[in-house]
Amino acid sequence: MFGDMMGMMGKLKEAQQKVEDTKKRLNTVLIDENSSDNLLKVTVTANREIKSLSIADELLEDKEQLEDYLILTLNKAIAKATQINESELAAAAKDGMPNIPGLDMFK
Repeated sequence: MFGDMMGMMGKLKEAQQKVEDTKKRLNTVLIDENSSDNLLKVTVTANREIKSLSIADELLEDKEQLEDYLILTLNKAIAKATQINESELAAAAKDGMPNIPGLDMFK
């Protein structure tokens, strides 16, 4: 029994390392999002860090319009990044988890 427990602890540590490695890798996964007319372009990582913004000059003339564009485009980019982030981290955690009967957290 003690050996089984040590094996499970090793598997849990391995799963934790896989999750950490995945988090680091997600910093390199870039998501590009554009406004419908391409006047605003945003790039974020799968860890939801903004990497770049490109704003057309004509948007700089209208503060309200620019704010609207930023909110809509950033929210779309963050939603995509969140989806990728959550699915990748769940897969990494599930892959490294030991098979413990009755513990089906990742169904």
